[in-house]
Amino acid sequence: MSKIDEIQGEIKATPGLGKKMAKYSAVGAIIAIPIPVVGPVFGALAGAAVAYAKRKG
Repeated sequence: MSKIDEIQGEIKATPGLGKKMAKYSAVGAIIAIPIPVVGPVFGALAGAAVAYAKRKG
């Protein structure tokens, strides 16, 4: 089982984690708008990572 499969399984098994990750992704993307082209993408990834790390820890 790869790490990606493990994370996807945990997200599906944990109620509310997917919604929290989506909210944090949106906030990260909005904050990173001033950075041209790739800012919102990296902001969204960072937001989802923060939500996942908070839930995991």
